[in-house]
Order: sequence, then structure tokens, then C-alpha cells
Amino acid sequence: MMMLSGKVALVTGSARGIGRSIAERFCGEGATVVINDVGNDAAAVETLEALKASGGKGSVRMFDVSDAACVDEAIKGIMEDHGRIDILVNNAGITRDNLLMRMSEDEFDAVLRVNLKGTFLLTKAVTRHMIKQRSGRVINISSVVGLMGNAGQANYVAAKAGIAGFTKAVAREVASRNVTVNAIAPGFIVTAMTDSLKEEVKKAFLAQIPLGRFAEPGEVAELVLFLASDASSYITGQVIGINGGLYM
Repeated sequence: MMMLSGKVALVTGSARGIGRSIAERFCGEGATVVINDVGNDAAAVETLEALKASGGKGSVRMFDVSDAACVDEAIKGIMEDHGRIDILVNNAGITRDNLLMRMSEDEFDAVLRVNLKGTFLLTKAVTRHMIKQRSGRVINISSVVGLMGNAGQANYVAAKAGIAGFTKAVAREVASRNVTVNAIAPGFIVTAMTDSLKEEVKKAFLAQIPLGRFAEPGEVAELVLFLASDASSYITGQVIGINGGLYM
């Protein structure tokens, strides 16, 4: 039997990258997946078509995770379409890197608004239904830099560290209703961003990773799948690293 048979999952930021890999893995285990993104309509539709071509089930719902009204409307629509939401993956995120002395207030606010406030809004809206169902899984995507820091990313690090703390607080609030809340903290992942790095920059990053390589998006998806499944029923309030030993 498939691990997520009959489950409905919402994966934010899932038109490409890690989010798409998570959506693909969920579909492969029998879940109906709601694809979300903003500003990437064509990529979202292409992702859904690829999922359906491989036998998966899903839909696309484009909305801004940082807009409370849009979030509430989207969750209402998903509940009308599917009757339940069993899994939420808060994956949507942006970067606006700059050194602190050069970072604008807009750069700081934009990253906190999408990465941290978006996680808050989605979790609040979805756990309301999970509590009534007396079951649910929330997986938040933090980052290794939220644990160890990174120069030039004070805004992103603050958001990802905030997600780690937020995860622990919410896990305590909803545990009695059989809803678990966990976070994962990925390190360097093979994405379009890392592909575009200069070779000397890649070598410098790789030198810091004991396993000597970047992770594949599918490796992150496997951990998310585990946390979304019944196999993780006694795990909540945890921030689990997947970074090749970069941070121990």
C-alpha cells in the first residue's frame, strides 16, 4: 500500500525545485497534491501535467502565501474541492541577499514576509481544519543557515531561524489533536541557483561539506515524505538537518 494513499497535500512553492520534487514524491505515494506558486503559472501547469502523466492526481492553485486574504480564500477553495487537507509543506521562499550595511528595509521585509509570515499564515489556516480532523502533518522548510548563520543573508537567516522556533511553538499547541509539526533544514541543494555558480564558488562550498557533494532535491523530498507519513507519528517539534555534515 502506498504511504500517502487518500491523503490531500498542499505544497507551496512547488512549481519547480525542491517543492516540485516533494510534489512528485507525494504523488508517487498516492497523495492528491495541490501545486502552489506565484508568478510561475506556466511552470506550475507543466508540473501538474507531468504529475498526471505519471499517474498522479492534483490541481494548481496560484496565490501569494504572504497575503492573508489570498491564503484564506485558497484554503477555503481547497476544502471545497477535496474536503480535507492532511499535509501542508511550507516550502515557498525568496532571497534578497545583501550585506547588513547595504541591506534595505524593503529587502529585509520582503524575505520575512514571504518566508516567515507566509509560513505563519498557511499554518494557521490549515491547522484549523487539521484540528477538527484530529490528524495532520505540517512540514516547514527552514535552512542550515538558520542554524549556523551566513554572511550576506541576515534577512533570510532571520526568517529561517524564525521558522525553527515557530515550528516548536506550534507543535506544542496542536499535539493533543494528533497534528505534528516539524521542520527540515536543508544545506546546499542542486538547483538552478547552484548550477549557475562559478566553479571556484562551488569548490569553496564543497570544501565545507564532509560528504563532498550537494544534495539532490529528491533526497530532501524523501525526508519530507517520511515526516508526512504515518512512519513519523511520534515525531513533532523537531528541526532535522539534511546537509551532508556541513552543520553538526
